[in-house]
Amino acid sequence: MLTVVSADVDATAGVGAIWIVWRPKSTRARERVALVEWHDEQWRYAGGGSGPQDDPVDVDLLDVRSGGGVLSLTRSIDPPRSITAAPWISCAKVRLGRDVGHVLIGARRIQNPKHCKIIAVWASPYIGRGVRPVIVALGRDCAELSRIGPHGSLDTHTWARLIEELQPACFLVSVAASEDFWVFVRAKVCSTRARTLEGESAAPWFDRVG
Repeated sequence: MLTVVSADVDATAGVGAIWIVWRPKSTRARERVALVEWHDEQWRYAGGGSGPQDDPVDVDLLDVRSGGGVLSLTRSIDPPRSITAAPWISCAKVRLGRDVGHVLIGARRIQNPKHCKIIAVWASPYIGRGVRPVIVALGRDCAELSRIGPHGSLDTHTWARLIEELQPACFLVSVAASEDFWVFVRAKVCSTRARTLEGESAAPWFDRVG
C-alpha cells in the first residue's frame, strides 16, 4: 500500500515535495521523499531518496527532521551550466503537536493536518544549501508556541523544558568544574590507591561518591 503523508508546493520558488510511505510485503514500512521543480511549463522530477520509516516520535509542539535536498534541474537545462549558479531544493519533515493550529515555513503558513505531519519545501542558493527557513509553530489563536532556527536541532519549547528539568543538576556541574573539587578527587584517589596496595578495600569510599 502506498500512502501520501504530505505534499507541499512553494509556487513562488517553483518547487515541490512529496512525502510517501510504502508498505511492501514486509514487517517494516519504507519512506520516500520526491522533490519536483516547475520548469518549461511542467513539473519535473528533480530527485529524492528513500529509507526505512522513522520510529514514532512523541512531539509536544514541534519536531523537524531533514528530508534531504537536490540541485535544481537548471544546472543541466539552462546556461550557465554551473553548480554554484543553480538553486538548491531542500525539504524537511515536520511533526507537530495537537495544540498547533498552523506552522510558518519562512513567510508561508501551512495548516496542521489531523495526523500532525507535513513536509516543507524551499529553494535557496547553492552556497546556502544547509540553511533552512525559520519554522514557527502557532496555536489555534495564532499565538507563537515554539520555533526552530535555520541551524537548530531542538525547538525553543523543548529547550525551555530541558533547562527547567536540568536546573537541579546545574549546581553539581558547576561544582564539578571547579579546581577545588578535582583537587579533592585526586587526593582521595591517591589515598585510596595507597590503602588498596596495603590490602584495604577501596569500595566504601567509591560507593559513597558514586
